[in-house]
Amino acid sequence: MALTRDFKQTIQARARRDSAFRRELLREAVDSFLTGDVETGKTVLRDYIHATVGFGELAASTNHSPKSLMRMLGPSGNPQARNLFEIVRYLQQKEKVRFQVRAATAK
Repeated sequence: MALTRDFKQTIQARARRDSAFRRELLREAVDSFLTGDVETGKTVLRDYIHATVGFGELAASTNHSPKSLMRMLGPSGNPQARNLFEIVRYLQQKEKVRFQVRAATAK
């Protein structure tokens, strides 16, 4: 189900004004990737990027074109792990957070 423009604008507006919400968006994207839900991870990461650094700034720091990054994180995109980790590394630096993976017992 596609999200409506109003919903996306609401998410982006909140992310711009609420740093805790921004960090949770980024954490949710990373968590989705780690659990194998790549589509959700790409969608959340795309929304996070739109609301924060934008694809232009991200492109300049990762040496990829904005168009390439948008395709990579688009619905039919298939980002390589190297590119995905490069994006997440940069976004963690900008957000001043560092995610760590810890083993947990599956429920």
